[in-house]
Amino acid sequence: MDSGLYVVATAIGNFGDMSQRAIEVLHNVSLIAAEDTRHSQRLLQFFAIDTPTMAYHDHSDDRALQRIVKCLADGGSVALVSDAGTPLISDPGYRLVRQVQDSGFAVYPLPGPCAAIAALSVSGLPTDRFLFEGFLPARDIARKNRLAALAAESMTLIFYEAPHRVEASLQSMIEEFGADREAVLAREITKTYETIRRGPLSVLARFVSEDENQRKGEIVLLVAGKPKAEEAIDADVSKLLSRLARELPAKTAAAVVADCTGLRKKQLYDHLLALKQAP
Repeated sequence: MDSGLYVVATAIGNFGDMSQRAIEVLHNVSLIAAEDTRHSQRLLQFFAIDTPTMAYHDHSDDRALQRIVKCLADGGSVALVSDAGTPLISDPGYRLVRQVQDSGFAVYPLPGPCAAIAALSVSGLPTDRFLFEGFLPARDIARKNRLAALAAESMTLIFYEAPHRVEASLQSMIEEFGADREAVLAREITKTYETIRRGPLSVLARFVSEDENQRKGEIVLLVAGKPKAEEAIDADVSKLLSRLARELPAKTAAAVVADCTGLRKKQLYDHLLALKQAP
């Protein structure tokens, strides 16, 4: 196979989610750089992969990086894997990717499972714009400060969280976002005890507090962005809307004005109804 660094997405729970290409690459590379070799061993044994492995993580020193670069310099190939999912998504690796690229070697992506995207796809929250925040700070004050900075964000927010901190994080979210802000708990995705629960933050916090099983495993928290304030309907738009409504059905009039102004059709329709009901 071509020499280079292969960034390989692996299963986040169900081994059936491994792509055939990922399995072939792990079989054929010269070396596998794993976040935790002991953790990855179960996956490798399942697919009868006996490729040599080495540890590469946030605390690896330059010797580990140089071993990988030397393998590439000798014409070999290296696969980078994390404990689960897509490497570099809140996992170590970007320094390695930069070093390999700067040394003149190729880096190949092998797309596949990612807990953040899998959770977003079934969340029921808006998916057109989202912000991945990874893990929140462990300390209360730092966590609340980070959430306060995100409170006005209109995009869907995605967080990873450790089981022993999920209750504290939900409580901090209630304090900074409000108890009624819609959110999703996605836990143990693709695994036996998979849980997907959507509701107001206060309801999710109670759900997690009352069931200790919800404080176990791999957890993704998603929070709806802050709703945008509707632009006010000024006097000229209101006058135009009323005039059109004398010639057209209310819904049609609202739709025409929405196309011309960019205002929401429902907002304009509700405004018309309010005008008709006014004394």
